[in-house]
Amino acid sequence: MFLRHRKKRMGKRMKRKLYYVLFLLYAIVVVFVLYLNGVFTGEWSSSINLIINIGFLLIIGILFVISSISFGRLGRVTDELEQASQRLKEDYKKAGGRNLWSEHRDNAEFFEEKDLQDAFDKYRLRVKSVKARRGTGSSCDLEEYINEDLLDTVGMNFFNSGVPGTLTGIGILGTFLGLSMGLGAFSGDDIFTISDNVGSLLSGMKVAFHTSVYGIFFSLVFNIIYRSIMTEAYQTLDAFLNVFRQTTQPFAMKDDENSATMLVYQAGMASTLRQILEMMKGSAAEQTAGVGRIVDQFTQQMQTALDTDFKKLGNVLKSAGESQTASAANVAQMVEAVTALVETNRNMQEALTSIMERQEIFAGQLEDQKKMLTDMCNDMSDEISSQLYTFEQMRNLYEK
Repeated sequence: MFLRHRKKRMGKRMKRKLYYVLFLLYAIVVVFVLYLNGVFTGEWSSSINLIINIGFLLIIGILFVISSISFGRLGRVTDELEQASQRLKEDYKKAGGRNLWSEHRDNAEFFEEKDLQDAFDKYRLRVKSVKARRGTGSSCDLEEYINEDLLDTVGMNFFNSGVPGTLTGIGILGTFLGLSMGLGAFSGDDIFTISDNVGSLLSGMKVAFHTSVYGIFFSLVFNIIYRSIMTEAYQTLDAFLNVFRQTTQPFAMKDDENSATMLVYQAGMASTLRQILEMMKGSAAEQTAGVGRIVDQFTQQMQTALDTDFKKLGNVLKSAGESQTASAANVAQMVEAVTALVETNRNMQEALTSIMERQEIFAGQLEDQKKMLTDMCNDMSDEISSQLYTFEQMRNLYEK
């Protein structure tokens, strides 16, 4: 049984290191591409093809290095979760099935990985914050803080999920670039010149073929390895959360326990109030009489001490009232004067409006008379012109 579990753990750890295969395949593809371009034999025909392939392979290598860093962090977090699960199982067994939260609620070193420990610290603070006043608390789930989103952040899922598409795009880009190079160098009008340019066309197609092959190949391999690593991490997380819920997660108060605690609290409050009422019953009448005597004495002393001042205050208030009355009369007169002024202003405004209307009517009449005079002048001018023309004609006849 022990050997079986050990082999299983070894298999999981090897699976988490599966991204090392990327570098092995990368080295093989680099050697293969260099061999096809004649680097090892010294027979390469086109330096441009070699430079393009090396440039694309360099970009792919940079992507693999960045992804391997994130895979390494994710692997360490996954190992930490698996070790924590195993440790909780052993502690729970040693404690005889007793809940382990009391041992870990103040544990600031539950995890070695900073990301996990930060999330666990937030969980501990959350549990303490929801603690009730009487020492019992409600529970929350650790999955709210240590979950798949945390693994995605550690494993740079935002970056690695786009690497397969990027690799495929590099392959397609190399294809079009190689074809463009080959067709750009291809020219000729007859069979002899065309046969001389076939070599450049084939060289460009070689670039297109090579980049397409290793771009799509790396995309497929990376996608398989990436999904395998993330699936293993998610499964380990689920296993850890299940173990934590069974062994360590604090219990939430049940409904019947809440009701019982509330009844005890209410009974205590009722007993305290009853004692206070009993204490107040016996002395209520005496306290009322004492308060009455105190009020009478206070009133008499105030009357004796402040009699003269109260008279002065009354005279001052009387004078103020008379002044207020006179001021009110003045204000009333002012209001009447303002009202009369407003009425006069309104009458003046009506008179001005009437005058303006009359002026408008008079202006219209003047305009009509002006038009009539203009028409009469025009008619007289036409009549005089006609008479002058007639006179001119008669004079001409007379002279003849």
